[in-house]
This record gives sequence, C-alpha cells and structure tokens, in this order.
Amino acid sequence: MRDTLSAFVAPNSLALQFAIKTLLSGGLALWLAFRFDLAQPSWALMTALIVAQPLSGMVVQKGLARLLGTCVGTSVAVLFVALFAQAPWLFLTVMALWLGLCTAASTLLRSAWAYAFVLAGYTVAIICLPITDTPLLAFDEAIARCTEICLGILCSMVISAVLWPQRVERQLAKQARATWLSGCAAAAEALGGRSGEQRSLLDTLGRIVAVDAQREHAWFEGPLGRLRARGLRAMSRDLLSLLRLARGVARQWQQLEEGEASALAPWLERLRQQLAQPEEGDAEALAEQLREASQAEVYSLAQQYCLGRMALVVRQLSAARTALLAVEQGRELADAPPALSWHRDVWLALAYGMRSSLTLLILSAFWMATGWPAASGALLLAAVVCSLFASRENADLIGVAFLRGILYAVPTAFVVGQLLLPQLSSFAMLSLAMGVPLFFGLLGMSRPALAGTATSFCLHFVVLCGPKNQMSYDVAFFLNEALAMLIGVGCAVMALRVVVIGNPLWRSRRLLQASLDDLARLCSRTLGGAENWFGGRMADRLLVLARYSNQAGNARQRWEDGLSSLDLGDELLHLRACLAAAPSTPRQAELAFFERLRLVFAASPAPERVHELDAPAQALGEALRHAAPSIELRLAAAALTQLTHSWRQWCRQQEVPHGAT
Repeated sequence: MRDTLSAFVAPNSLALQFAIKTLLSGGLALWLAFRFDLAQPSWALMTALIVAQPLSGMVVQKGLARLLGTCVGTSVAVLFVALFAQAPWLFLTVMALWLGLCTAASTLLRSAWAYAFVLAGYTVAIICLPITDTPLLAFDEAIARCTEICLGILCSMVISAVLWPQRVERQLAKQARATWLSGCAAAAEALGGRSGEQRSLLDTLGRIVAVDAQREHAWFEGPLGRLRARGLRAMSRDLLSLLRLARGVARQWQQLEEGEASALAPWLERLRQQLAQPEEGDAEALAEQLREASQAEVYSLAQQYCLGRMALVVRQLSAARTALLAVEQGRELADAPPALSWHRDVWLALAYGMRSSLTLLILSAFWMATGWPAASGALLLAAVVCSLFASRENADLIGVAFLRGILYAVPTAFVVGQLLLPQLSSFAMLSLAMGVPLFFGLLGMSRPALAGTATSFCLHFVVLCGPKNQMSYDVAFFLNEALAMLIGVGCAVMALRVVVIGNPLWRSRRLLQASLDDLARLCSRTLGGAENWFGGRMADRLLVLARYSNQAGNARQRWEDGLSSLDLGDELLHLRACLAAAPSTPRQAELAFFERLRLVFAASPAPERVHELDAPAQALGEALRHAAPSIELRLAAAALTQLTHSWRQWCRQQEVPHGAT
C-alpha cells in the first residue's frame, strides 16, 4: 500500500491520537466561541488546528509564540489604521514593509520563537485588509482576533495535557542517547582521517541541532523538563568537544612517521574500540594509561603529543556520558553552558524580507487597479505564504503543497458548506459535517511528507465553510473567495520560484566570510560557552555546505573550506583550553599571538598568505618552551603546531580559484 494512502486508510495509533485530540480541541474552541457569541468563531477553530503538535511542550511553546505574535500584530495593525487609513497606497506600502521586516526577523531565528515574528507579520494583513472601507472597526477586529486566538490556544493546551499526554522531555531522553551514540561513532570514524568521517560527522551535527530544537519545548514541561534541557546543553558541548578532539588526533596522526604510527597503532585501536562501545570497558583506566604513556621517554615528542590527545578524547567521552546520564535522570548540572548558537546571515534575511514585500506590493497594485473586492483575500493569503515560507530553502515546493491543499479544500468545502450545512440546524450536526473531512486532514498532518498539503486543506476548508452564529450561504461569494485564495497563493508561489535568492557561489562566500569572522572573534571570546557558540554556528554552515561534499572541482572546494575553518577553530579552542588549564603561561607572548591571529583571520586565506602565522607561532612556541614545564603546555605546543599547519594547508588549497559551478 502506498504511503500516502496508508496515512488515511491504515493510520497508526499515534496518528489517530493526534487527530482525535486536535479535533476535540478544535470542536471545544468552536463551541465556546459560539456560546460566547464571538465575532469570528472560525479563528478559534483554526488556531486549535494550527498550534496542534504531537507533544505537549510543543503545543505550549507554539501557542505562546502565536499569542505573542498576535498581540504585537494587532497592536501594529491598530497603529497603521490610525496613521495611514486615509492614504491607501501609503497604507499598503507600510504594511508590505512591516511584513518584510517580520520575515527577515523570523529568518534570523532558528528557535521556535521565530513563529512569533511570522504571526506579527501577517496578523496586520488579516486585521487591516478586510476593513479597509471601515477603518473604525480596527480596534474591534483586533480585540476579537486576540480573544479567539487565546481561546483556541487554551483549548489546545488543555486537551493536549489531559488526553493521551506525550511529553517532550521523555522524548528528549531517548533522542539524547541516540545523539550521544552517534557522536561516539562519529568520533571513532574521525580517528581514521577525513575520508571516512564526512557522513557520520554530518549525521551527528544534524542530530545535535535537531535535539537542541526539542530542548526549547521541554523547558515548558516543568522542573524535570528544564533540568533535562540544561543537561542537554552540556551534552551538546561535550559531544562537540569529543568530535573536536578526535579530529585533532587524526590531524596529529598525519604528522607521525611510519614507524612512529606503527608503534602507536595498538593505542589507537584501543581508543577506537572504546568509542565504538562507549558503555563498555573502563574509560578512566584507559585515560590514565594514555596519560602515563604520553610522558614516557620511549616515545618521540610527536608520539607523546598524539597520546596526550588520545587521553583527552577518553576523558571527554566520560564527560559526555555524565551529561547524558544527567539528561536521562533529570539531574542538575553545575556547569551547564549556554545553548547552541546558530549561523545568522543578515543580508540574506533582508533579501527574503524584500521578496515578501515586493510580492505584497505587486498584488496591492493589482487590487488598486481592478477594484476586485475579493482581491483583499488574495493579498491576505499571499502575506501568509510569504511570512511562513519565504525564508525556507525549498519555499517554492512548500508553496506548491500549500496550493495543492487549497485545490482539495475548494470542492470539499463547497459540498459541506454550500450543500450540507444549509440543511442542518444544530452544533452536533455542524461538527459531524465539518469533522469528517477535518479528521482525514489531521491524519495527513501527522505525516511529515503530507503535512504541508494537509494543513493547508484543513485551514482553507474552515475558511471557506466559515462557521459562525449567523450563517450565510452565497455561492458567488464562495467562488470569489476560492478564486482569491488560488490567485494569492499562486502569486506568492510564483514569486518564490521566480525571484531566486542565494546564488550558491554568493552564499558559499558569505558562509566562508562568516566562518572567518567567528574565528577572529574566537581569539578573544571567553572560553565559557565558546564550544557551543562556535560549534553550533559551524554545524549550521556545514549542513548547508554538505550538498557540495560529493561533487568535484570548484564545488567541492566550498565543502573543503567549511572543513578547514572547522579544523582551525578546533585547534584554536584546544590551544586556548590548554593555555587556560596550565599552571603558568607566558601571558604577554600569548596576547601578542592571539592579536596577530585575529588580524590574519580578518582576511581570506590565499596562497601568498601561507606563511603569515609562522613568525607569531614561532615566538609563542619559544615562550612556551621557556615557561615552567607542564603537560598542559606540551599539549598547547602541539596545538600551536597543528594550528599553523592547518592554516598553511588551507591557504595552499586556494591555488585553484573558486568557480561558479
């Protein structure tokens, strides 16, 4: 049976629970809206459908974000009407600029709170466009929308918490273990060098980013959820450190002579086995043995450096396991770091915002030129689509799925809203007539592949049926509304497809420049939280650049640049951590080196800059040799050598210029 058909014919128990809970919350919201004689009961029903999520914490956060965005949007709508209602072109221009600003702001945020900016953007259109001829009703519309949205959110929260509750924090513990195991496997593969680590590295980074997004939802599920969220921040930091140290061992291994590598091969194999089976064996004993071996005079200096890094890998594995247990058991961690940071591209966000504004202005010109009353509905739908999808990588494809949902909703709503509802006279019969199509739509919403189309179907089905206390049935009005929906969403999809933003070459260069800027800031940034700050941003960039990892030529170079910047950041973090842990350091030489390093990172790597780090690195290395000896300073010297080597290697890679392919 095809997956699409099985979603409706043979749904699993979780899909059935989700559909039943959402349908009940929507029905409760609609019934209360009728009982309180609210102006637009359909808004309460739609809100219950929109904030529907499989897990309770997700419902709470999305509901709060929707409420916050709605309150801001309604306030701005009243302000715009008060200032610009008498000048239609100025009014539409200001509304388009506001939509673009909110789209840009939502693009810059990776957290679930970006949804608040989305709501703040298109709520202005929802309130202002239907009342352009009666601006005095703006305040009443704003109050009505806030009231009905609050009602829908409250009903969803209550039903989600009472009926088949599923908590994010429980899922978080399972996802944390899977992420930890993936990180250990990626670290084991990283020991073999770059050729075998790409897929596992990307998989682990993707898991870390995904589970960090769930962490936000768990925060709203009480003390246990917050404890697990804090533990997850520590686990993300420790896994990023584990990957950094394992990749450092691989780079150090490449500096060994063949005989030196053969002598250390048994140690490397033991380390791999420990990472492959992280819950077995005595990690502490292995770390102590590696530390003692790193000080043995039978090994060369390069071998000692390599063994010292191996010992750090094992110790970091133990730290990551401790953080994992804190997540699973809900224990407090004293050193929980800040959350993962993420890559922000202000210029790209502004470009997305401008595209949304231009789409709305073009449709506004069409409205003003034709005077078509239903064109306000087209404007409204275009604003919604641009707000929701303009910042997505595959925005046009999502928009097409949204359009497909409207095409399914129109005939269904005509049969229910224009043929069945006129024959019914009770809320029970109304619920039955609308509930059956919505139930199947909600089953589709539970499948990620169908969620876009199914969500669009449910929302537009409600809009076209328009349940309210005083029902009116007008086929001409229905057809105008349906046509406006198709035109509005169609224009938005066309804009998303025609106005392509983010040329691959332009974007990869911006990612490279952002990485260099972060490397420069990493020279002086406080070490506390630096792992999550740099690691989170690089994870975002590498996940974008992963599309080039299997290509050849200049396209492949973009991926190599991402890995090279990650290597430099890893060595820089390791160097600073070793210097911070040392009993005493040559402070002046250290400050001079990092200041010079910051200036080097301020410009892009190039073949003529291959030796720019040699002199400052030599000066710091000489100062380290004259300082009081310690294991931390020996590891710092090794990190300094690797940092210089990684910079030289990256500069030599630039001998082949980047192309546009």
